[in-house]
Amino acid sequence: MWSARYLFRVDFRLVLMLLVIQCCGLITIASYPQDLMLSTGSTSFFTPQVKVQIQWMLIGWGCFFFMACTDYNKLREWAWIIYAISFIALIGLFFTDPIARVQRWYRLPLIGSSIQPAECAKLAVVIALSWYLERRATQGDRFLTLCGAGLIALIPFFLILKQPDLGTATILYPMTLVILYFGGVRARWIQLLCIPGIVVVSVVALTFSGLVPHETIRAKLSGVLKEYQSQRLNPDTHHQKAAQTAIAIGGVTGTGWKQGDYWRGGSLPAPYTDSIFAAFGEEFGFVGLLFLLSIYYALVFCIFQAAAAAKDTFGRLIAAGIAVYVAVHVLVNVGMMSGCFPITGVPLVLMSYGGSSLAATMTALGITQSVYSRRFMF
Repeated sequence: MWSARYLFRVDFRLVLMLLVIQCCGLITIASYPQDLMLSTGSTSFFTPQVKVQIQWMLIGWGCFFFMACTDYNKLREWAWIIYAISFIALIGLFFTDPIARVQRWYRLPLIGSSIQPAECAKLAVVIALSWYLERRATQGDRFLTLCGAGLIALIPFFLILKQPDLGTATILYPMTLVILYFGGVRARWIQLLCIPGIVVVSVVALTFSGLVPHETIRAKLSGVLKEYQSQRLNPDTHHQKAAQTAIAIGGVTGTGWKQGDYWRGGSLPAPYTDSIFAAFGEEFGFVGLLFLLSIYYALVFCIFQAAAAAKDTFGRLIAAGIAVYVAVHVLVNVGMMSGCFPITGVPLVLMSYGGSSLAATMTALGITQSVYSRRFMF
């Protein structure tokens, strides 16, 4: 089940890319001043946020190497247990006290931190769907197969949406569609499932391009969306404008590390969590952002290589699902900061400050390495 010898079969290109992305995150987090009243902030690199992030990075790397050495085939036996645990964790949130007026986290008083079960639930859905579709590989054209797969994805989708956490719930949608495609589900059904997504993207595109005024969309959807939800479709919110301004100030080469006076001055909301892409852009400019996006592209490409090299359906589906998991997070976060998508609180994976996302993503990538390392086993 577990063997350290598989460490020598890990794709070290991917390890290097992960280190580069995480270092970019640490550099940006370290640039955040501890006292916004002081423009210079702290001169130390190891700020409290950096120390916490490093702790979670170490946990994440531990999860990565542990899963890389673990035979991913064992996940077949644990698929429904993992899914059930994530379901119970999501249900349990509604019996806890809200944090920041939402029910998304469990407090861990012993370590002074919190965890977000929704991050783990996304990985649980990938594993459960992969197991289910492999078992029904010869029945992919049956409607019952589609219903079963839909139920697996919809249960956590609605529980996460109820928290409320639209951004995290949205990630499940394209991830499920890709797994269905690779799982052999009839193409016609997948095309039909794409229609809601196409409608939503069309509405967003019309609003954020300025072709249709926000007030018109707001009036049309008043009976469907709540006030705070329709407000997210407003392309002129402070958060939207602040993110675009920070990126614009960076220009081609950026203002320099710890020289981003705009975001460091408190004008950019959530600068080292959801808005870390814009903060990085102000200090390192277009060149820095292009470099960062190139690393993310190469990372997703390597994960898809693991999917292509998988020796069985289960491994191929898991790797493909995780590739989309990473790609959609990056696409949505960059789209939010660029003024193309509404602000929905989707972090920039591996870079944004936060332990749950980092640990869950590193665990998922460790599984892809387990698939990649065992590609020649028969």
